[in-house]
Amino acid sequence: QVQLVESGGGLVPAGGSLRLSCAASERTFSSNGMGWFRQAPGKDREFVAAINWSGGSTVYADSVKGRFTISRDNAKNTLYLQMNSLEPDDTAVYYCAADWRHYSNIKVGVTDYLYWGQGTRVTVAS
Repeated sequence: QVQLVESGGGLVPAGGSLRLSCAASERTFSSNGMGWFRQAPGKDREFVAAINWSGGSTVYADSVKGRFTISRDNAKNTLYLQMNSLEPDDTAVYYCAADWRHYSNIKVGVTDYLYWGQGTRVTVAS
């Protein structure tokens, strides 16, 4: 079973930057698509960004396009989310997730992912 551990959250002023990391336990990480999702208080979990197994394809939610960058280092079994120009509306708990399918196309739905981390909190102060 894949275990995912996020880190890098914190409190940042509006306009600031953070880089989230997600360490995966499985060596098969390199064949799984990965995604970042977030959940703000009182709201449903929503898609943020996703990357395919090789890192060659990425997809972003419109709300973060041009500000966030998803990437992966398969040699280190680690997924990243670089977040720039942060806004108060970006405040949420951020989760990384792994697709159970190998060598699949990018997925953007919550139900497309089987493995989830525990989340890391990001707070953007206005």
